[in-house]
Amino acid sequence: MSARPLLSVVIPTWNEEKRIQATLATVTTYLSRQEYSAEVIVVDDGSSDGTVAAVRSFIEQYSGPLPVRLIENEHRGKGYAVRTGMLAGEGTYVLFTDADLSTPISEVGKMVGALQAGADVAIGTRQGIGAERRGEPFYRHLLGRIFNLLVRLILGLNFQDTQAGFKGFRREVAQDIFNHVRLYGANARVLKHSAVTGFDVEVLYLAWHRGYRIDEIPIHWQYGTESKVRPLVDSLRMLWDVLRVRRMADQGLYERKR
Repeated sequence: MSARPLLSVVIPTWNEEKRIQATLATVTTYLSRQEYSAEVIVVDDGSSDGTVAAVRSFIEQYSGPLPVRLIENEHRGKGYAVRTGMLAGEGTYVLFTDADLSTPISEVGKMVGALQAGADVAIGTRQGIGAERRGEPFYRHLLGRIFNLLVRLILGLNFQDTQAGFKGFRREVAQDIFNHVRLYGANARVLKHSAVTGFDVEVLYLAWHRGYRIDEIPIHWQYGTESKVRPLVDSLRMLWDVLRVRRMADQGLYERKR
């Protein structure tokens, strides 16, 4: 594009062959109808199925007005894939969303509005007035609220929901934060299996610690029946990530270099 788009939408994927083309069709159709310019960036996290081929096929056949890009990573996890896309985004605002569109792409207008109104970071929240979460099993909701309480106690982050996969940033803020994440940053190791992590928590801790304005935006959210989350194993890994962030914060590793 000759001019910077207003919005970059980053979609991390891992083994999403069955639904990625439908997702891209939905996202590009919606964004092409908006008054602002946009681009779509798919970051594949080393899929072992036909996800990459499906994305390439979509791009080859797509005749719409939006740039659609594919970045291929080794399998280093969602946090690393999101980081890759957020740093590659050319938009004035950069947002990531899940490939299953558990948060409808139509909610993006709320995020753009918050960023245009002065927020440095806008995070989707599935809690509180105006938010809606559908189809979520009770045990998953309970685990999520326990995790949120632990995040508050351990890191002092007083957000209602840190884990919704729908977050937007001013581009310069995204560049700052994602260039300084440590859990799943430039040296993230290659994985042999799926891994749900607490990367969101580190991102929000960095944004909060650096004094950025963070707005919580109530969103509509649908529980995905094909979720890759393993509740017990992944909950423990996420808690461990929170503790690692606390340790690194205490060591002063998140301080700005003078």
